[in-house]
Amino acid sequence: MSKLLIGLFISAVIGGVGYQRASLSRSGVLGAIVLGTAIMGIGGWSWGVLLVWFFVSSTLLSKYKAEQKRVTAEKFDKGHERDFGQAMANGGLGAILSLGLLWNGEAVWFAAYIGAIGAVTADTWATELGTLSKQLPRLITSGKVVPPGTSGGITLLGTGVAACGGLLTGLLGGLLDPALLPWQGLLVGLIGGAGGALFDSLLGATVQAIYLSPITGQETEKLIDKGEPTQFLRGWRWLNNDWVNFLASGFGAILAVLVFLLF
Repeated sequence: MSKLLIGLFISAVIGGVGYQRASLSRSGVLGAIVLGTAIMGIGGWSWGVLLVWFFVSSTLLSKYKAEQKRVTAEKFDKGHERDFGQAMANGGLGAILSLGLLWNGEAVWFAAYIGAIGAVTADTWATELGTLSKQLPRLITSGKVVPPGTSGGITLLGTGVAACGGLLTGLLGGLLDPALLPWQGLLVGLIGGAGGALFDSLLGATVQAIYLSPITGQETEKLIDKGEPTQFLRGWRWLNNDWVNFLASGFGAILAVLVFLLF
């Protein structure tokens, strides 16, 4: 019970700060509190710190050269102010994985968690910094050059940043929790994080719902752009960016578990 109360307090404080700094909407604050309470309350400090690491690092990068990224960011389904759906998409699987500790305390659950958090961290870092690349992105499926912000587009900078995000997440996890050695955490974070981010791009290039904006005449992830409904172009209508992020975190978790079991 004490861990739950501590998780509730810390997540409420972080949610309040995030709201004041326009990094979280009101529903996003609720999502942060729910996730923080569950993950830290069940998993403990190491699990909670990794969640805070993702949120703080992603928030700081979202503010970095924000004006320069503004035009590209307008294509994305949601902005830098995360709502409840985004919070659940990025941390929901982590909360589910923490429930595994109630069944048994095996290290494999933490490895999977590192992979999941590593994936959403890697993807967010790649999005925030990859859009600043001087090179135009290329579709992960065909290598075709596409405009910045196109779903499924990747750059060398973005891919490298994604690998760093996953690696640092894993290293932090390995240092925080005795369930894994630091080198194990680093490895599962790198593979799970980078693999999850690339899987996110693959979904974006193939089956994510993509629309055409009547305002800009360009592809977008938005259902509504500046008050005008967009036109559906391709993909699965239900597969919005939140679901893509959730599935990518799941893929990262699976890769991390496979690596953990192998090494």
